[in-house]
Amino acid sequence: MTPPLSSPARHRLAGPVLARWRGGRGDASGRPPARLSAAVYRAEDRFAALADDWEGLRRRNRSATPFQSHAWLSSWWREYGRRGRLRIVVVRENGRLVGAAPLMLVHRPLPALVTLGGSISDYQDVLLDDSCPRAAEALARALHAAARGAVLDLREVRPGGAAERLYAAWPGARRCLSDSTCLELPGIPIEEMLGRLAPASAKRTRRKLRRIDELGIVAHRVTGEQVADSVRTMLELHERQWRGRGVTAEHLRPRFGTHLVRAAERLVADGDATVTEYRIGARVTACDVAFTSPDLVCGYLYGADPELRAQRVDIATMLLRHDAQYASSTGRGTLSLLRGTEPYKLRWHPATVVNRRYLLARRELRPLLELHAARVAARRAAAGLLREHGLGERIRALRSRTAGQGAGR
Repeated sequence: MTPPLSSPARHRLAGPVLARWRGGRGDASGRPPARLSAAVYRAEDRFAALADDWEGLRRRNRSATPFQSHAWLSSWWREYGRRGRLRIVVVRENGRLVGAAPLMLVHRPLPALVTLGGSISDYQDVLLDDSCPRAAEALARALHAAARGAVLDLREVRPGGAAERLYAAWPGARRCLSDSTCLELPGIPIEEMLGRLAPASAKRTRRKLRRIDELGIVAHRVTGEQVADSVRTMLELHERQWRGRGVTAEHLRPRFGTHLVRAAERLVADGDATVTEYRIGARVTACDVAFTSPDLVCGYLYGADPELRAQRVDIATMLLRHDAQYASSTGRGTLSLLRGTEPYKLRWHPATVVNRRYLLARRELRPLLELHAARVAARRAAAGLLREHGLGERIRALRSRTAGQGAGR
């Protein structure tokens, strides 16, 4: 078992190193015992310098998604981070990165360390090397030392995520709560997907697919230098598509566009995302961005020319056919529709998967953790009442009209 951090180490947070400790006795080969070290980085340049090690660790953490990539998180920080709030906690074994928590300090409504990525990231998590059994306990102790007077609030963790192991190893107070609902389909071709529908619904969907083909809409995968322009086109189509209707307002803000273009270029180059244009002849009528991991394809965001609806094109079915085919052909077993339970998703009879929210704190901060948990429960109850009485959509529509903004995939 990893020994506890020494008392002096717990207070050396001004510098990067939290603690160093030695592992067991070594093995029969005579190799020296593993040395574990933990550090916290507050400077942006230190986070930037971690890029290669970070991506190496992410590849060794099978549950990780592109939302945990260095490209996504560092780009997000440049647009959404606040100076002086960065907290990157890392654990190394004999110099190799085996654990990492990308965090930011917030003071309101209560002091907390939250994961980078914010509300525009459907999945959030820490990273743990699957081949290092001590990584979870080591990261837990490092975070316990770094947390001090704040609660760790790890949101939107997909079931099976690395934070589950961190939660199990946590030495202090802890709570596990439900977070957003995601919907998932098997990674199978559209013809097999149609078998999940009632006969009448399947017949209507086949008619919609024929309409797409009659119009000559062809999917083109975008790579290289064309990615940035294609994502910008997608954002323009997205704004036109949702103009005057309820929308995720953040998707229309310049900072989101800057972030998505920059992150998508790197993710596509690294094989962690696809950008697809749907064309009639040379004209781009729709475009979408999907994220990929070893077991998962996630449809993240799309934009479509409003003329497609006038031409009786079911855009959601068009996108689903393409993403399902990609998931099936690449051996990815799950097609995630990400957060939200919109009717157009439910008609395919997807599985319901509820993300987790982990609250962690030192034992002496249990009252603060319970207060934080009570606030979360109160907000969820209020949101439930709004949905029950149909007020949520009205409020979002009013905000959209007032701000002149418009929604996501």
